[in-house]
Amino acid sequence: MTLLRFLPVGEAAVLVELEHPSDVLGLQLLLRSAALPGVIDVVGAAQTVLVTAETPAALRAAVHWIRRADLGAVAPRSAGTTLTLETVYDGDDLADAAHHAGVSGEALVAWHSGQEWLAAFGGFAPGFMYLSPTQSPVSMPRRASPRTVVPAGSVALGGEFSAIYPGPSPGGWQLIGRVGESLWDPERAVPALVQPGDRVRFRPVREVTLVSRRADTLRRAAGPGAAGPNTAGPDTGIHGSAVEQGFAASHLPGFRVLSPGPHTTVQDLGRPGLAHLGLTASGALDRAALRRANRLVGNPGTGAGEAGLEIVGGSLALQAVGNQVVALTGSGAQCVVASGGLETTATSGMPILIRDGDTLRLCAVDPGAPAGFRSYLAVRGGLDVPAVLGSRSTDALSGTGPAPLAAGMFLPVAPAHVGAVGFPEPEPPPEEGVTVLRFVPGPREDWITPGSVAAFQQQDWTVTAQSNRVGLRLDGVALELARTGELPSEGMVAGAVQLPPSGLPVLFLADHPVTGGYPVIGVVIREDLDKAAQLAPGAKVAFRAVS
Repeated sequence: MTLLRFLPVGEAAVLVELEHPSDVLGLQLLLRSAALPGVIDVVGAAQTVLVTAETPAALRAAVHWIRRADLGAVAPRSAGTTLTLETVYDGDDLADAAHHAGVSGEALVAWHSGQEWLAAFGGFAPGFMYLSPTQSPVSMPRRASPRTVVPAGSVALGGEFSAIYPGPSPGGWQLIGRVGESLWDPERAVPALVQPGDRVRFRPVREVTLVSRRADTLRRAAGPGAAGPNTAGPDTGIHGSAVEQGFAASHLPGFRVLSPGPHTTVQDLGRPGLAHLGLTASGALDRAALRRANRLVGNPGTGAGEAGLEIVGGSLALQAVGNQVVALTGSGAQCVVASGGLETTATSGMPILIRDGDTLRLCAVDPGAPAGFRSYLAVRGGLDVPAVLGSRSTDALSGTGPAPLAAGMFLPVAPAHVGAVGFPEPEPPPEEGVTVLRFVPGPREDWITPGSVAAFQQQDWTVTAQSNRVGLRLDGVALELARTGELPSEGMVAGAVQLPPSGLPVLFLADHPVTGGYPVIGVVIREDLDKAAQLAPGAKVAFRAVS
């Protein structure tokens, strides 16, 4: 295994670039088995391994460890588990795929099913694993027009890889068959059926039966190291809304949703450590605002005590079931509490008592006043919705976690911890005019022309209406790429500023994809990401490089 170079990805992550794609799996398995202190995620991709740490110091220690490690200590072919998947080869693209390969359909099926496939790395979606052939690969072009929906369980070919789509999603790979097993199930102790280092065999059959998410009938040949150090424990919870899970019982304390606003979700501080399985950390976009709200109501900031509501645009109406203590932070929206025909207005940054049957309504401040875009509502005890893989956060990209709020939903509240309600805290003053975000250049600054690298910092960018929790899409004078062709997929982090062929940057936020194939010009430092969370469509933003 030969290390080529280390490329900085913000202040607490690094891309380790390797000489051969086959080295990627060995390094990521070595790092996962080492479980280095302070390392959050290890994400393999085509030719790189992304290492993300809690602090710059932990990252420096990890880089030092990699430089000194015996990089040949892990044999990828013996590290994982062997799985046999019954496969019906009746995909819509089987004939076209065989034509591209220059063989008959029967020969393509024999080639695909007659070998073991090595799970090299995850990405694209939770449970989606890039499978590398152990025989001579076939270079398979993607479809000229991607499908809007690929059925779950579809077996596909793309480039030199094969994969199985874990759930319905868009996709441009060539579909050659289907399996019945569930590739991704948050209810399992290990949610991903296939993990990096596993080996997969496809056994042709005439028909398959869809396996229930609650049943795991897969024949697994035992092998060491399948779970890895960062897999979730048995407290995985259930995907779905509180209404779907039967929490609308009137005797439980909590809130009835009268009006959910344009997009209100339950958020905590996320589920880090699952990126190698294709699942990003997610969590509150403005983490400081959520922490401040929890301090105000006396929550400890762990477990259910850190779960609150992320509210877009300052619009929401709730009815209290039982007496509740809440606090609003973030955008500067106002709380209006209606009780017995009387209305009381409370500002953000202070705890508020809401009695049983009272209604709480959020309203935006004066549209002409400088303010943010997202508000955070915490309740004493925390929202007691089911945890999914250790977190109550809603992930907009993967659909993991509770559904966005809807009218009629009931939100249960957990019992309060022993502790005092916090003192009022002033909200940070909003930035007027252009919001400045500091960033660390790279890792792929060399893919952009020098003039465009300079222009990236010399102009003010406008946040577009197409922005969401996945990322902020920016408008301005388009930048130019210095290279043609495609950058092999590599790991992504929150704060990465990616440059697609349009030349208009995208700033990734908490629900970003785990991997991406467009060059990253720089990564916004973590301290400034809370400011990015408060940028509404039409806001102006500028970028300034820091070392």
